[in-house]
Amino acid sequence: MGKHTASVPDALPISQALSASTSLALLRRRLDDSRRRHAAVLPCLSALLAPHVTACPVDDAGWTLIAANASVAAKLRQLQPHIEQRLLDCGFAAVPLKIKVRST
Repeated sequence: MGKHTASVPDALPISQALSASTSLALLRRRLDDSRRRHAAVLPCLSALLAPHVTACPVDDAGWTLIAANASVAAKLRQLQPHIEQRLLDCGFAAVPLKIKVRST
């Protein structure tokens, strides 16, 4: 019996795969935008609040912050005008900011 040679091509690095696909490249831009927005608004959040807030990718409907529970969502809604102003001050395009509670 002869040895079988691998017929599987080398895997593409994720950055190359993301760049090669139009839809994946769009997703990457949206994720990068969300990550930058999240970093920009962290100073608006207290040290106790920040770990309980995650961000979704920016999409056609806006940008969504996900709160770990209803109490965190309520506080985010109180801070929403400050968060939106912070984003404008940091040069981000104005998009609707939505706040949702993480579903369990």
